Formats: sequence, structure tokens, C-alpha cells
Amino acid sequence: MSSSEPDAPDAPNGFDDARLSALATELNSVAIHLVRRLRRQDEALEVTAARLSALSVLVFGGPHSLGELASDEHVTPSTMSRVVDGLEAGGLAERRADRGDGRVVWVHATAKGRRLMYRGRDRRVGSLVDELRELSPDDLVALERAAATLRGLEGPEDGDVPEEPAG
Repeated sequence: MSSSEPDAPDAPNGFDDARLSALATELNSVAIHLVRRLRRQDEALEVTAARLSALSVLVFGGPHSLGELASDEHVTPSTMSRVVDGLEAGGLAERRADRGDGRVVWVHATAKGRRLMYRGRDRRVGSLVDELRELSPDDLVALERAAATLRGLEGPEDGDVPEEPAG
């Protein structure tokens, strides 16, 4: 067997571990660079990256307790409290006491916060559309297939982003 042929136990899909690792490394690099390019579109929103990230969780994931939001964002509750303070000051989110448990505080995106997130998404998508226009039909078809494949790798917590509500 030549070195280009995968070993059967390591490669049921025809890719050995070295080839899978190289592909994973390339996908990681491409994803990071894509996110960095698209993040430039968010600068026009004039909201810090930490606040946009937390607001995104609220807009696309619904209201969260302060503790849940901190956990989702991998920060301490005190750090998240400061982030939410900034969102509240900008009119982008609001805290609401839990009706059944006064110890729990829920954080909700406001209408202004939702509009801001959808405007940011529209800017990022528009930027990508401009880049995609430069590609050949074959490359676009390949990207459609790759996007569908990558979507299939998502876990149950990685659901679709809801569309902007009417009105």
C-alpha cells in the first residue's frame, strides 16, 4: 500500500487522520479569516464586540437569565452584568425580574436591539454577496454543497437563525 492510500481502520471515508487534520486546519483558518473580514462590517454599528455577541444570543436565542447568558458567553456573571449594563444604557436590552422567582433576572433584547442585530446581519450578508459575485458558477455550486455539509455538522444547539419578525 502506498503512503497516499489510507489505512482502512483510520479512514472509512477515504481520508486518513493526517489528511483530516490538514482539512480541519484549513477550515479553521478560513473560518477565522472570514469572521474577521465580516466583523469589519460590525464596526459601523458602534457597539463593542462583547455587547454584540451577548445581544446576538438574546436576539437569536431568546431571553436568558443573567447566569445563562454569562455561561453561553463564557464569562463570569459579574462581567456579563457589566455587558448588560452597557446594552441597557444603549437601549438594546432590558432586565426583567422573573415572575415566579424574584432571585432570577431575565435579560431581553429590545426592539432597538433586534433592529441593530438584523442590520448587522444584513451588512455582513451584503459583504459576502459582493465577494460571491466574483466567483465562477462552479465555485458557487461547490460552496453551496460545502455550506450544506458544514450545516450538517452542527449540533442541536446550533439552530437556524430566525428571520426578522415582520413589523
